[in-house]
Amino acid sequence: QVQLVESGGGLVQAGGSLRLSCAASGLTFSSYVGWFRQAPGLERDFVAAIRWSGGSTYYADSVKGRFTISRDNAKNTVYLQMNSLKPEDTAVYYCAARHAPTGLMTFQSSAEYAYWGQGTQVTVSS
Repeated sequence: QVQLVESGGGLVQAGGSLRLSCAASGLTFSSYVGWFRQAPGLERDFVAAIRWSGGSTYYADSVKGRFTISRDNAKNTVYLQMNSLKPEDTAVYYCAARHAPTGLMTFQSSAEYAYWGQGTQVTVSS
């Protein structure tokens, strides 16, 4: 079974940076880990995803070029480096995971992920 714990959120000024961490257990080399975010009253939106072991990464258009997803398998941790933060990035950020896909997947739908962390708040001031 999979357990996910997010950390690293906080308050940051627009243009600043934060690095979120997702400590994971129970993943395999074929697993995928994604980051989603949700602002109050809005949908939970895809941010980025990465294969646990491999070079495949995926990004939402809204964060491409500003955010970088990476992983440290030795530490069982996935990171989301967020640069050039904007007030519109303010949300609760969630780490999600799924086991090896058996067919096509978009990596962008929350329904494709079976395991979720509790979330960490990111607030970007203007």
